[in-house]
Order: sequence, then structure tokens, then C-alpha cells
Amino acid sequence: MWGQGHFSRASVAESVSFPGIVQMDEDTHYNKVEDVVGSHVEDAVTFWAQSIDRNKDIVKIGLSLSEACPHADSVFGSLDPKKIYGGLFSEDKCWYRCKVLKIISDEKCLVRYIDYGNTEILNRSDIVEIPSELQFSSVAKKYRLWGLQIPSGQEVTQFDQGRTFLGSLIFEKEIKMRIKATYQDGTIIAQAEYGSVDIGEEVVKKGFAEKCKFPSSNNICEEKKSDPAQLALRNLKNPIPLWGHRSNQTNLSRPKPRLSGRLALDLKNENDTGSHMTFPKESLAVGDFKLGSNVSLAKIKQDQKLIEENEKLKTEKEVLLERYKALESKVEQTTQELQQEKANTMDLTKHLESTLKTRVGTRMKNLAAKVEILKEIRRVNTNVRFGDDLSEAMQVLDEGCLTILSSLNELEDIWAEYSLAQEKIKTCEDVNEGNILIAERNEVQQKLYVAVEVFTLEVDELPLNKRLKTLKDLSAALEAAYGQATEGANSEDILRKFYDWKCDKREEFSKVRTETEASLQRLVAWFQSSLQVFDLSVEEPLSSDDAVDNIDEILEKTESCLCKELEISLIEQGDADKEIILNTYGQVLQKIRSEERLIASVQAKYKDSIEFKKQIVDCLNKSPSVDHLLSIKKTLKGLKARLRWKMVERNNLEESDDHDESEVEKIKREISQLRNSVFQEIYHEREEYEKLNSLAQKWFPELPLLYPEIGLLKYMSSGGLLTMSLERDILDAEPMKELSRKHPLLCSEMNGQMVLLKGYSVDVDMEARVIKRAAAYHRAWRAARGEPGLLPLKFLFLCKSDPMAYLVVPYYPRASLSAVQAIMPLTSEEALKVMKGVAHGLHTLHKADIIHGSLHQNNVFAVNREQGIVGDFDFTKSVSQRAAVNMMVGDLSLMSPELKMGKPPSASSDLYAYGCLLLWDDSVKSLLCSLIFCRSSVTAEQVLNAECFLLPKEKSVSDAEKDTECTQHKKEEELKMENLDKFKEKTRNGEATVD
Repeated sequence: MWGQGHFSRASVAESVSFPGIVQMDEDTHYNKVEDVVGSHVEDAVTFWAQSIDRNKDIVKIGLSLSEACPHADSVFGSLDPKKIYGGLFSEDKCWYRCKVLKIISDEKCLVRYIDYGNTEILNRSDIVEIPSELQFSSVAKKYRLWGLQIPSGQEVTQFDQGRTFLGSLIFEKEIKMRIKATYQDGTIIAQAEYGSVDIGEEVVKKGFAEKCKFPSSNNICEEKKSDPAQLALRNLKNPIPLWGHRSNQTNLSRPKPRLSGRLALDLKNENDTGSHMTFPKESLAVGDFKLGSNVSLAKIKQDQKLIEENEKLKTEKEVLLERYKALESKVEQTTQELQQEKANTMDLTKHLESTLKTRVGTRMKNLAAKVEILKEIRRVNTNVRFGDDLSEAMQVLDEGCLTILSSLNELEDIWAEYSLAQEKIKTCEDVNEGNILIAERNEVQQKLYVAVEVFTLEVDELPLNKRLKTLKDLSAALEAAYGQATEGANSEDILRKFYDWKCDKREEFSKVRTETEASLQRLVAWFQSSLQVFDLSVEEPLSSDDAVDNIDEILEKTESCLCKELEISLIEQGDADKEIILNTYGQVLQKIRSEERLIASVQAKYKDSIEFKKQIVDCLNKSPSVDHLLSIKKTLKGLKARLRWKMVERNNLEESDDHDESEVEKIKREISQLRNSVFQEIYHEREEYEKLNSLAQKWFPELPLLYPEIGLLKYMSSGGLLTMSLERDILDAEPMKELSRKHPLLCSEMNGQMVLLKGYSVDVDMEARVIKRAAAYHRAWRAARGEPGLLPLKFLFLCKSDPMAYLVVPYYPRASLSAVQAIMPLTSEEALKVMKGVAHGLHTLHKADIIHGSLHQNNVFAVNREQGIVGDFDFTKSVSQRAAVNMMVGDLSLMSPELKMGKPPSASSDLYAYGCLLLWDDSVKSLLCSLIFCRSSVTAEQVLNAECFLLPKEKSVSDAEKDTECTQHKKEEELKMENLDKFKEKTRNGEATVD
């Protein structure tokens, strides 16, 4: 670009050659447009860029280099400037393709990263050979803005500012390049545009470049038919900008290899063809050097060589200076360390001198302190250290151990025989065969009764509760001392090893204690004998040699014995000792648990035996009577007949022309009393059915077989929901035409409560399916104690005259969610209470493996505006049929995306509908987003534990307080709602996808 070059134009018929200008081929790409991304900037008019079409090539090159280069050999010998190598970029330690531009020294080379355009000085060890398949042309190309040049005499600061400004326009941005011409060295002359912005014009406006000026009135960049050779000569005579001694350039390349600042002005182009003139920095710094001057080429090369040698000497000087500074720092550090060591030695010497003066007193004081500690340890019981607590626990287990009762084994054998006989009766369908099985069962029942009597008498004599308390206390004490233990296999070897270890420890401890006492006695004797040496009143004292010479030995022996006993008493056992103790502890705990399980088994069998005696004592060798139930049915029959007669009498009076109103009112009161009596007897009948159901389940499975007329089997299969005594005609029911759509719906009163009768047209098969589905729903409701959140089912009865099944449920007028929201919308607090109840209902169903499939605003009730209840569903339809109905809440479909795609209903689809019903309340936005976007990982139980349901509602705050809320939280909520709005729009358009 700044060297010798020549334009070729499509409109030039012949190529013209001038001295010093490199001839170019004919350009066939004039005004061709390329989309590129800027990767590196050299000055205000020159930059490198990558074609957008080669993004994948860059990724593939990077992957190939990361696999090949770490195992490749570093380059040796002379380097080929035409060859492509792999270079390790110093900033991110990644490998990139590069060419060697210049050899700085034996160890350093200047390279250009050909796929990005920037350069760096690398060590030879960071340059490696790459495979031949990576030896292809560079991804990045060099571009120059069309018709622009650097102003002559430009200052360094303005040069850097121009470079930075161009980088802000093209770096990592998609720009369009309109090709005008191409130098033979590969530099492309082009007009750059970013959107509607002409980049060249922007650079000129800022004063970082100027348009090329020639003697001709028209610019070479605007006139296609001007003489290209003449224009090239005029362009080359423009003065060179002041580049010398400027500061390092700011990196305007991609986050890849960077350009080393000063050396950017002293490079050759990496392309193999064409020539590129390199100007010495000192010459360029003069500011008035021009290509048209009389300076010879040889002189320029000679100056360049001198500059290179000067740079080499400077580099060596910097290396030597760094080594000198490192050595100087090391010497200084060593001097400081020696001084510190000297100071420490002097302090230690002073400490030893002061210590020696008090050595005897300090030693005796320490010895006395150890003796005092030992006295305290001997006073306190330390037997636990040798497993005495485990020995005592094993003694307790052996002394009062509960053995397996002989009567228990006999009882379990007879009970198994009795259970088998009961199972045979339960599966029998023939009455005669059933009577035979019942007789056989009664014989076994008699034997079982005797065995139960013997077993209960034996258990009554055992102190089971007292023994169980002893075991629990023992277990708690051991766990407090040793922690939790893993129970292993029962092994006598572990206990034997424990006893051997305990004996050895006892023997060792006794030996150490004896040695300690002997050494202390010897020290006391020395003190006593020393009195004669130091007492001046004694006429014939002992010699100092006899009395004092062995004191060091005595003290050493005494200290050693004391330390050994203290170590045994205070220091924790080693790993081997811990293993023995923990293994023994595990065995003891295993015996405790085994006996506890035996006691629990005996107590459970004792409880079953007492219940057996209580139930069987009145029905031994016979089945329970159903006379009371039959009596209730007979009473019901009479009451219903009287009720029907009174209803007929009332109708006749009302139809007569001269009826007495008082007489009619009297009959209505009688009808009401009779109807209440019928309901009371129906409830009594249900209680009796429950008793018989319990007896049939546990003790008398023959009841449905012996008494088929009472319909006990149907009652059991319906989960206690089916009644045979309730009939449609005895109810004062009125049709609910406004609510009746597909099935008859009637409203009535039962025991002072308004109820709905839902009618279903059924055949024999449909009747069985309705009973089965309603029973499963009813069992789920009964299993959820406290707050089921489900609409209760009161009765299910079959019409005798028509193929209809009626389901009786409570009636909540105008309490459906749609009605409540239409009349007076729920407040946020009310909405949370209601929807928490609905979540309870879904959790109850899902826990019983029931999919609702029909959750919508008309089937959710807000009772008293605070209790949320999930309504029942059409029991004549399967879950797939129920879910196929596309209900809408506002303009949002309640059908989840996976259902629209044909997938089966699931708990997730119920939660989708639940989330859509939450749309009216702003306080549940976070939960709503989770329900719509993360349904595959959200359960109804997690919904119940959501923050909006757990935390109490805060008081309203002022606008000033709201302004102080966390801005980050607001941003997150806004993002969630934005995603929600997008999803709603997709749902309306049928474009939503499954999680």
C-alpha cells in the first residue's frame, strides 16, 4: 500500500509500465460488493477484514490447530517467509496460523497472524510446523479506503486517534466493501459502507485522512478512464506521515493475536507476490522524505540494515539490563535474609541464656503440673476409654434378653393357615362351595382362638414396655458416646477380638501406672536424702557426689512415665483401636435393634390378637348378622312409601279447584319431615354398611357371598359412595336449565344443604366405568385429610326406572371462578387463598395418579371468596376425552401445547391450565412463568410451597418506598413478563412448543 504499486482498471485497454511501479493484472472485479467483518486496523485508511462467508473456516482452522500444534515440533534453522506456521499467541495461549516477517534474533521472530492481520514477536519455541492441509491462503484481507491518504506531517497523537476512530467504525462490525482496484501485493482498494454510512467520508470529516489530490481536475478514485500509471506515480509522491517514535497502538483487532505497537511501521506484507518497500523509522520521522527524492535505494537498504542492527543491540541491552536487575534484586533479598537470620540467631541465644538461668525451676514446675493433672485424671473414672460402657451394655443385653416365644411361632403358623382360608372364601363365587370353605375356616378359627389365648397370657406376663425403655435408653447413651453406626453382619469374632484388646489395654495401662508410681517414689526418696546434703546442722552429711549425681536420670525417668500415662489417658486411640471399638459398638447396636424389632413384632401380634378376640368372641363358628341393616332397609322402604303417598296427596290437593291452603301447607311440612327421616335413615344405613365393610375386609369375607341382596360388594367397589336407597322421585329437585348442557342437572336440598344432582346416561359397561372412576376420586378425597381442595361427592345412586346414574355434590351458587370474577373480581389476597386451595386439590388428585383434564374457570370454585375447590369432572369420559375439549380463559387457550400436538394428558397439562387461571393476579408472575415455561420440572406440591403462598401479604407502601426497591429484581420480572406476553401471542397463533 505504501510501497510501490499500480492500479488495474476494467476500462483500461492496455497496461502501461513505469520505472519503479509494479505492473498489475487486469481487474475483473470492479465495483464488486463483499460483506466483511473488520479484524485489525493499521492506520486511519488501512485495515484488515474477514469475509462473513468464511466464519466456519475460522472455526475449523482453530479446531485443527488446537489438535495439531500442541504435539508439533518447534521450528529450527532458517525460516521460510513463504511458508505458513502455527504461532502461540501470548495473550490467550491459543494457536493461530502465521507467517514470519522478520527474524529479530536467534530466538525471536516477528510474525503476522494471516487470518486476522495483526503481528507479534514470538520465541522460536512458540512457532511450530503445521500439516500441509492447513497451508492455504489467509482468511483476512488487507483493505485501503478508496481515494484517501494520510495527511502529510500528521502528528503521532492524531495518527493514533485516526486509527482508533476507524476501529470504532469497522472493528467486529459487518460492513460492505465496494471493490475499486487491487494492488499486486494483495491490498484491495475499496469503498467501505456501514449501513448508510460511508466510512471513508466519516474519516475525512474528522480530519484523520484526506482525499488524494492530483494535477488533474478529477480524482483518480472518481475517474475510471484516467491514465492509471500517471495517477499511481502522483499518489506515490505524496509525503509519508510522521510515524517514527509514536506510542504503542491500541488493539483494534478481534480478541485474537495483537499487534506490537512500534514494529507496525517496519513490516513487510505477508503475501508472496508483489513487492513492498519498508521505510526506516529515522527517515520517516524527518517528515519531508518523499519517494521522488534523490535518495538511492542502496542507501535506504543500508540505513534499514543499520536500524535492524541497532534494534538488535537494543534488545540485547534490555535483556542484559533485566538480568542485571534480577541479580541485583536477588543479592538484596539474600542480604535481607542473612540479616534476618542473624537477628533470629541473636534472639535465640539471648532466649537460651535467660532460659538456662531458670531451667531447674521451670522443669520442676512443669513436673508438678503434670503430677497435678494425673491426680485429677486418676480421680475421674476413665474406664470408658477401654470400652467398659460396651461391656456393661452387653451384660445388660445378655441378662434380660427376650427370646422368641414358643407360642408366637405356633400362633404365626395358625394365623397363616387362617389367612389362606380367608383368601379362599374371598375369591369364592359359589354359595355351596363357600359354605364348605366357611366351615373349614371356622375350624381353623377355633384353633387360632385357642392359640391367641395362650399367646396373650404369655405376653401379659412379660415386661415388654420396661424392657423396650431399657433398650432405648441404652441405645441413646451409646449413640451419644459413639455417634451413628453402620450395622454389619453378626460376628462373634468381633466380640472376642474386643475382649482380647480390652485385656491387653488393661495390662498395658497397669504396667505404665506401676512404673509412674515407682519413678515418683524414687524422686521423693531423692528429695529426702538431699536434705542431709543441704542441711548445715547435720554433723555427718552425705557427699554431694552420692546424693546429686543421679538427679537428671531420675527426673528424665519420672517425666517419661508421667507423659506416657497422660498420653494413654488423654490422647485418643489410634485407628486400629477405634476400629475395634466401633466394630464392637456396631455389634452391640445390632443386638439392641434386633431385640427391639422382636418386641415390636410381639406387640403388633398382641394387638392383632386382642382385636381378633374382640371381633370373634361373639361370632365364633358363625358369621355376623345383617339383621340390623335389613331392619334399616325395611324402615326406609316404609318411609319412602309414606313419602310418595304424601307427595301424591299434595299434588292432588294442588290440582283441585277448591283446595285448602292450610291443608296443603300441613302436607308439605309432613313431606319435609318424612324426607328428613329418609335422609337420616340413609345415613344410618351407610354407617351399617361401613361396619359390615370393615368386617368383610378383615374377618368375614363371606358376607358379600352369603348376603348378596344387601349389595355389599357394590358398596365396597364404590369406596362407600354408592347407595341403593336414594331415589330420584323422593327428592324435591328442580332442573337447572341454565347450567344443564350435555347432562341433566337438578338442584335439591339434603339435610339443610343445597346439593346438585348430576345425571349421566349409562348402560351396563358405562355404569361400571362411572362407579370405578367416581370411587377413585372419592378415595383420593377421603385420603386427603384436613384440606383436600376437592369438591366432595356425597352419594352415587342408580335410577331404577331409567338407565341413569346420579351423582350428588354440594351446590355453590355463583361461586365458580368465572362468576366471581364477572361480579366482583377477587383481590390479590383472596386470589392467593383461592388458588392455594386449587393447588391442594390438584396435589390430592396427582398423588392418587388421577389426571383432572378438565380444569377451567367454570370448574373451579371460590367458596366465600377464600376457599378454593377443584370441581369434579365428567366420569363418563376418559381423561383423554376430557382433555380434548379446548376451553378458553379470555383469549388464552387452556389446552397445553403438548395436548395440541397429540400427546396424552399429564399432571403437567393440568398445571398449564392452572397457570393460565392465575393470569389475573400480578403477585404471582414469577410462579406463572415457571408454570408455563418450566412445567416439566414443576409439581403441584412445589406450587403449594411457592413464595406467594407461603409469605404473608405485606402492607401497601408509598410510591417513595417503591422507588427504593431492587432494580435488578424489577428487570428480572419485566423479562419474565415479556417472555409470557410472547408465549401468549404464540398460543393465540398456535405456534407454542412443548417444554
